[in-house]
Amino acid sequence: MKRRHLGALEVSAIGLGCMSMNDTYGKADAAESERTLLRAVEIGVTFFDTANAYGLGKNEELVGRVLAPHRDTIQISTKFGFVLGEGGPKVDGHPDRVAARCDESLERLGTDHIDLYFLHRPDPEVPIEESVGAMAELVKSGKVRHLGLCEISARSLRKAHAVHPIAAVQSEYSLWTRDPERHVLPACRELGVGFVPFSPIGRAVLTGAIDTDTKFENDMRATMPRFERENLERNLALVKELVAIAEARGVAPGQIALAWLLAKDEHIVPIPGTKRRTYLEENAAANEVDLDAATVARLDTLFAPEKISGERYGQSWMKSTDTDD
Repeated sequence: MKRRHLGALEVSAIGLGCMSMNDTYGKADAAESERTLLRAVEIGVTFFDTANAYGLGKNEELVGRVLAPHRDTIQISTKFGFVLGEGGPKVDGHPDRVAARCDESLERLGTDHIDLYFLHRPDPEVPIEESVGAMAELVKSGKVRHLGLCEISARSLRKAHAVHPIAAVQSEYSLWTRDPERHVLPACRELGVGFVPFSPIGRAVLTGAIDTDTKFENDMRATMPRFERENLERNLALVKELVAIAEARGVAPGQIALAWLLAKDEHIVPIPGTKRRTYLEENAAANEVDLDAATVARLDTLFAPEKISGERYGQSWMKSTDTDD
């Protein structure tokens, strides 16, 4: 596994998103989730992403417990700020509560420090400078090594970075979600900030394994406009061409999608999420897939933003994102 940098933090070029290990995309097998975490270490993945909202803390407990024997050789990122309840997600980035949320995560993870601590979403009621100022105190105390922000606008990123260096921005970015290219990625390059794409294979759409008959019972995709049948049919027509490109290379479609991200910038570290070893190994192997400039350009055109049908989130979730548009 190759290595990359998020700011000053060195991590594996491909990480592991752990959210699905707590029933987000259908029921998870606890034993297989544990085996997947351990297999990730065996094949060179060192960067593991979780959050206090995933499984209401249970995901942090899982990651911390299973990976405890490897704590000195891995990097753990976690997040705070999401409050889940009736009426959709709410955000709490109040500076007076930042330290308490960090202490709770440290206890669940069973560690004395967090390698990369993200604000899960910027709080619209709190200036970003105040939230990041409180997070900076965690760095001073040694509880946190590096700071990150999720779903942040370039405008807010610059304000935050002026208070304390930001190591990474985490947002959805993939062939079918190109939003960060307009403002955020250029700002990251300007400031020396790494970028962590979540859902880098389009919540499995870009693997070619989903069709219009796929059921999303007890699965967050059932609430997403892009997975509504009419939108999904249009989007799958693009995926067919991605599958053809992958077959011509003798690799999996999801590997092409990840290799496209890796080719975009040397400070991009995708975190494909999975709860199964088979998919983990396939995703990690994308580390060895090199795309030439012509293939990257072909994919850029094939998945141009105007060709994608449907918003990535429903209205309540979209309200929690901070954008420059």
